[in-house]
Amino acid sequence: MKKTIVIIASLVLGAALSAQDKVGQLKPYGFVRNYYAFDTRESVAGSEDFFFYLPKDVNMSGDVDLNEQTSMRFAALTSRLGVNLVGFMFEGFNVGGKIETDFYSGLSGVTGTAQLRLRQAYATIGRDDWMVTAGQTWHPMAADMPDVFSLNTGAPFGPFSRTPQVKLDWKVTPSISLTGSALWQMQYTSTGPAGASANYIKYGCTPELYLGVSYSAGGLLARAGVDVLSIKPRWNDGAVKVSDRLTTVSPFFYAQYRKGLFSVKFKTIMAEGGEHMNLNGGYGISAVKSDGRSFEYTPTRNSSSWISLMYGSKTQWILFGGYVRNYGTKDYLYGDQNGYVPAGNLYFSKNSFSNMNRMWRLTPTVIHNIGKFAIGLEYEVTSVLYGDYRYLSSTSKTLKYIASNGLCKDNLHWVTNNRIQALVKFSF
Repeated sequence: MKKTIVIIASLVLGAALSAQDKVGQLKPYGFVRNYYAFDTRESVAGSEDFFFYLPKDVNMSGDVDLNEQTSMRFAALTSRLGVNLVGFMFEGFNVGGKIETDFYSGLSGVTGTAQLRLRQAYATIGRDDWMVTAGQTWHPMAADMPDVFSLNTGAPFGPFSRTPQVKLDWKVTPSISLTGSALWQMQYTSTGPAGASANYIKYGCTPELYLGVSYSAGGLLARAGVDVLSIKPRWNDGAVKVSDRLTTVSPFFYAQYRKGLFSVKFKTIMAEGGEHMNLNGGYGISAVKSDGRSFEYTPTRNSSSWISLMYGSKTQWILFGGYVRNYGTKDYLYGDQNGYVPAGNLYFSKNSFSNMNRMWRLTPTVIHNIGKFAIGLEYEVTSVLYGDYRYLSSTSKTLKYIASNGLCKDNLHWVTNNRIQALVKFSF
């Protein structure tokens, strides 16, 4: 109820501002969206299982794989409501803002009544060639997305994160612009000894930093950038303060080209860690420092790429392909026992598994638009190459080990999920 009151108050305030300033406008927008999905395998997925990540590894009971299980669902919980504040000018500055919400919060697994949650909320101020954005919005590496209608928008084959930040966009020339951003963590967080948490950046006291350049001319748009994250996986060991810290550097590249009814998009990132952007990565303990209490850490390195092709207007034909390769950790993990270390020394993405070696996805899609009404059909096949954990004790099947470079390479095997998904959407 309190959230509803806040939203109504925001709308009233926006309307009042619009009335006082003839230049500014309050522009509501949104859509009603229904998904219908069928899967052939137990998988890792969020948002009532509509936000699909990857199929789970085999879980054998005798000759039966318990994860080879079909499932189905449909819901309208991702229907959205937003308001843009545009066209305001004060003392020579262009001022604007956005608040956006949908009906996701409040679910427990696939059960419950969806409640409003905050997606984006930010204010902007700028002049002709620069603009500052302050608030929660898309991570600069996640903002450009493929054309699939799936809720995951191509994740985890590309970054996916909306997060608090302060961002500067500066147009250097008509074709070239620079972007710099200082970001924080809230919903999408790093992993670590205490699981996924924003405490690692909180006690690190260092914002995540992004710097990028964009080029736009004709039908071509290209971006390149680098993301730097510095966190503290531990700030004490229960008795004394420790000097743990991990710093990662992740470059990316994005390009798109449009001509007539055809468009092609491509994105690739070589990520160190990257789990805070919904990528398949993490980090692990690599050494004990000289004080005997603090740890050194090493990140995983993963290459994540996707490409999407689209043709059409009223009827749109789309093909998406993605590929992820896990290269293991940058340095060897701590605790070596004949080339293997405890899997617990590697902290991996909560939406994936540390025995994930590589994965691919192929998604053909068709969408038919009738004005603001759209119906769509999508087939999404995702296949993961898993390796088996090793158990160094023949009497214990509970303590898992992986290779010292952070990879599971024993008994590699592919596991595949087939998803058929339909969409009904009305935009306003």
